[in-house]
Amino acid sequence: MTHIDSISEYVHTCGKHARRISRVLSCAKTAQKNQALENIASHLESQIQKIIHANGQDLQSGKQKGLSEALLDRLELDSDRIMSMASGLRDIAALPDPVGQISGLQQRPSGIRVGKMRVPIGVIFIIYESRPNVTADAAALCLKSGNAVILRGGSEAINSNLAIAESIQYGLKQAGLSEH
Repeated sequence: MTHIDSISEYVHTCGKHARRISRVLSCAKTAQKNQALENIASHLESQIQKIIHANGQDLQSGKQKGLSEALLDRLELDSDRIMSMASGLRDIAALPDPVGQISGLQQRPSGIRVGKMRVPIGVIFIIYESRPNVTADAAALCLKSGNAVILRGGSEAINSNLAIAESIQYGLKQAGLSEH
């Protein structure tokens, strides 16, 4: 990405890139999306110590900033929570692909069949805080539904989110999809 001078320019550039990528994701095959989800899950499991270390930095910073015990609990990742994220990714992979599903199909008197088909929205923007597991969950749901997503986690979880994002990028790239 080139040098960006303002926040609005940055957001606009991210949106343009996401829109371009959404066109590719909307046509991605079910097997490819499921493979990406499995790759992400496996990579998360292989990076547990790295993610816990990054999360420890966030927890330490959060304590110094005076975050409440409830926020710190939501922020904390341990082996069990990371394994749960990986399991959730595999659960999403096991779901039927919603893209292209047709419902409410009816035949009109003229002989035309009319129904509703599920299609990707395009680009989804999600803002969240203190829950780094949302990074994996939101990315997985958007991928499965053929949508690009721009994730904006809270600053209190920046290191955790970046570590999780590395697994997401790895899994996408290994499945032949854009890592962005």
